[in-house]
Amino acid sequence: MAVGANNPTAARSDLGNKLGWTLLLLCCSRIGFHIPIPGVAAAASSNFFESISGPLFGLFDMFSGGGLANVSVFALGIMPYISASIIMQLMQVVSPDIKRMAKEEGQAGRRKITQYTRYLTVLITLVQGMGIAVMLETMSSPGGLPIVLEPGWQFRIVTVLTFTAGTVLIMWLGEQITERGLGNGISLIIFSGIVVGIPRAIMQSFSLMEAGDMSIFFILLVLVFMLAVTVAIVFVERAQRRIPIQYAKRQVGRKMFGGQNTHLPLRLNTAGVIPPIFASSLLLFPATIGQFSQNEILQRVASYFSPTSIVYNIIFVALIFFFCYFYTAIIFDPKDMAENLKKAGGFIPGIRPGEKTQEYIDTVLSRLTLSGATYISIVSVIPMLLIANFNVPFYFGGTSLLILVGVAMDFMSQVESHLISQQYQGLMNKARLKGK
Repeated sequence: MAVGANNPTAARSDLGNKLGWTLLLLCCSRIGFHIPIPGVAAAASSNFFESISGPLFGLFDMFSGGGLANVSVFALGIMPYISASIIMQLMQVVSPDIKRMAKEEGQAGRRKITQYTRYLTVLITLVQGMGIAVMLETMSSPGGLPIVLEPGWQFRIVTVLTFTAGTVLIMWLGEQITERGLGNGISLIIFSGIVVGIPRAIMQSFSLMEAGDMSIFFILLVLVFMLAVTVAIVFVERAQRRIPIQYAKRQVGRKMFGGQNTHLPLRLNTAGVIPPIFASSLLLFPATIGQFSQNEILQRVASYFSPTSIVYNIIFVALIFFFCYFYTAIIFDPKDMAENLKKAGGFIPGIRPGEKTQEYIDTVLSRLTLSGATYISIVSVIPMLLIANFNVPFYFGGTSLLILVGVAMDFMSQVESHLISQQYQGLMNKARLKGK
């Protein structure tokens, strides 16, 4: 084992295996997006979804990886799992038992929360699947052809079971990517769904240009705008606030330890791409139900939740701010950081160890989170409002770019961390061999 760990070829082989698992599982997840559910007329459903195409449907179809437009096995995508994760994270604040399970029980507690999230995902999928099944029975193509060939309880039960099985399968594939491959599996599945939709969006843009609805100058302007947004995302995602840390000198026997200067890096956007994904998942499904429904009241409500409406964007920005602060509070605890610094003999220059250090870190983190939430809101909302008025595909919007760049940067950082850990392990094994 030691010889293999010292060999750079073995380290590259291990990385290759993880990359291979990641690619294989992502390919498996894409297959389900092209398998239609039983009892649906493919031509009629395709014509229907083309007739209602717009910002709202484009946003939902983007997060479902194109499965909704195909009425496929994976039509709900990973959204029920994201909704279940939101509920379980909110329960950590409401329920002391779940909070204790997450904080104090370690790996066993996290496994229990994961299990509860799976059960809740199945429950949400059953409810959403029944709603979509009932709505599909009432839909017809612009030519009058019904989407469902034989409506009734048999179709509803089969559709609900198919959607549930598809969501459970894609959830399992995401967990396998996280365990066997590299990166966060759920984020990579959303990432792949956006990537595969980009060529279709490009072809749609060329069709608009040929029809005279869009000029080549405007397309170049959109490309420049997308490039500028991408550069801004990379710059902000790399931005850090480095709090200086000093360690007091202490003498053990004849040796002097400590006295080092280091820093505590705090990212400007600590929450990453989680806030826009969570905010979109909460707003999309109710709005989509209203759009598909024949009820006038629901359709009127859905019009207020269009991604181009003021009401939608105000709620969307509010949810982004909420999830930025909420998710940052979950993954980063200033109290634990202050206690760990105090135990290790570290302190922030000019700040007393203990409670004052906790207050200082909390203040800095709150200001960074405010800036990060503002940045995410601007990137997610302004490009969408600009392109929605010019019939530009939603795949070129700020939310999709933020997810693409954020997930890609996180994936590359995990690749670098894996290579560094392999090199470090090789050096440690080499030192043990020399010691023997």
